[in-house]
Amino acid sequence: MMTKKHQLQWGVRVGAVAAIAAGLALSGCGKKEEASADGVKPVGKITSIQNIGSDTMVNLAQAWAEGYHKVDPSVSVEVSGGGSGIGVAALINGTCEIANSSRALEPDEVTKAKARHGHDPKEHLVGWDALAIYVHPSNPITEISVEELSEIYKEGGKIDKWSQVGVTLPGGDEMIRVSRQNNSGTYHYFREMVVGKKSDMKLGSRDMNGSKDVVELVSRTPNSIGYSGLGYKTAKVKVIKVSKKKGDPHVEPSIATTWDKSYPIARPMFMYTPGQPEPHVQKYLDWILTDAGQKVVEESGYVPLQKK
Repeated sequence: MMTKKHQLQWGVRVGAVAAIAAGLALSGCGKKEEASADGVKPVGKITSIQNIGSDTMVNLAQAWAEGYHKVDPSVSVEVSGGGSGIGVAALINGTCEIANSSRALEPDEVTKAKARHGHDPKEHLVGWDALAIYVHPSNPITEISVEELSEIYKEGGKIDKWSQVGVTLPGGDEMIRVSRQNNSGTYHYFREMVVGKKSDMKLGSRDMNGSKDVVELVSRTPNSIGYSGLGYKTAKVKVIKVSKKKGDPHVEPSIATTWDKSYPIARPMFMYTPGQPEPHVQKYLDWILTDAGQKVVEESGYVPLQKK
């Protein structure tokens, strides 16, 4: 049996616990109020969209995902990169709703997807990317041709020194080639459009996992040259003009030169779905094609679709 003294001490302890619990409850209420202070109403069930693929597009895809969540808080778009090949494999295997790709699907990939899902995958054109040629800011070169790029990057190509393109660098004459790994859509596009379908890439290049990695390495390496999406341009690298053939006018990558097709190495950016998308996925894709969605493309350094 408790004495009066023990009863009093017990009462104080219970009161203290109750006070702490009340304080925590009030604190929790405060957090809820703060979370909804931006005017977004709390939502119940969150619908997730798995979006996997192109490293060229990963920053853009993340910006789209964040922008759309403000429009529809009930949808969470989960974005991851890894390369176009990774996205296409996920599409075929059924582990994503949307695959980002900076290249068109290969015929065998379409066949595999159809065998898995029972119908052809559906292609969605969502923007354009001008593939930029990057050098170190200290490099005096201002222009180059696709023909010269081919000789730099293809197996058996004759250009491996800066003096061969009329450039003198104080750090040496060796040309350091920066490229992408072969699961990259950027790699496949560059090989097809610059090096040539029937040619292999020259061994000895520094092959990077992501578009950002290419630009960062070039920014630290005075003798280097690399290719990557224009959206990854920074103040620490220099973008040079490109002509289709030696002697042709050299063109700077931009929205205008991509639209009028005067820039020779611009490419479409795609999102693929296994077939006709589910309504919530289609709604997201529709939003990407709106003025708001295409504004995100331009703000991210890419080329939006032309208005019809």
